[in-house]
Amino acid sequence: MEVKVAKMLKNNVKSSTDKNYALKKLDPKISKLVKALRLTEDEAKRNLTSLEDTINELDNCKNCPGIGKCPNMMKGYVYYPSKNESKVVFDYVPCKKLKQYESDIKNKESDTALLNARMKDIDVTDKKRVKLIKWLKSFFDNYDVTKVNKGLYLHGSFGGGKTFLLAALLNELKEKKNAIFEIVYFPELLRNLKDNFNLVDSKVSYLANVEILLIDDIGAEKVSEWGRDEVLATILQTRMNNHMTTFFTSNLTIEELEKHLGNSKDSLDIVKARRIIERIKQLTEDFELITVNHRN
Repeated sequence: MEVKVAKMLKNNVKSSTDKNYALKKLDPKISKLVKALRLTEDEAKRNLTSLEDTINELDNCKNCPGIGKCPNMMKGYVYYPSKNESKVVFDYVPCKKLKQYESDIKNKESDTALLNARMKDIDVTDKKRVKLIKWLKSFFDNYDVTKVNKGLYLHGSFGGGKTFLLAALLNELKEKKNAIFEIVYFPELLRNLKDNFNLVDSKVSYLANVEILLIDDIGAEKVSEWGRDEVLATILQTRMNNHMTTFFTSNLTIEELEKHLGNSKDSLDIVKARRIIERIKQLTEDFELITVNHRN
């Protein structure tokens, strides 16, 4: 008798859950989220309440009053699901505004250090950087805007001070020789251009023609055909044709960068990646810097 009652209760609960899910499924937001996560109907039913919580928090984000007044359970975070093999796992992930805020703080601190960098501030006690420091001094002494001045493809260990060293050189050139330069953090450049397509032509044209250009952290970006072929290739082609001074920093060797650029999220294209690498080789000398993490 008890088994029969338990079975009836179980069936009633299942029937109630099915009816509830059928009603909730009519909500396009629920359907869209279930489809995006590729959940089975059974998975969606089991996690219906949590999925509704996610929808509510995403709605809050659409009308965001700012991180300080965030109405979500955890300020600056969204309760969001992910599918891990056969399990649906819910976790708090940082929202776009929190990510942007943290990025802005990091960039502001970094920008201030780079803006104030001078060659006199370079640590000359690190023996592993002596060869590079000599190259930078020679470049500074011989720089002439009317002549061809090859830059560097500077790659090596994380935190070795690659960007700081080049920024110190460029600031010195600006102060003593009136050089005009631009430093762009490549992953951020692509993100900004995607968000502001109306600025693409003017920004690409400017970077293609500025006197000295430093493309920082190339290889850290998520590769797309558009970013590689329409943005990077266009900038480098113009600079190569006009023999314009160009610098790069990367954690990847030039061979690793070629592999990285050849495998976009849309396709595998070794030929286009190789063309990019040939332009970089025309514009720069290949230089490796393996040293301690100076950020510590």
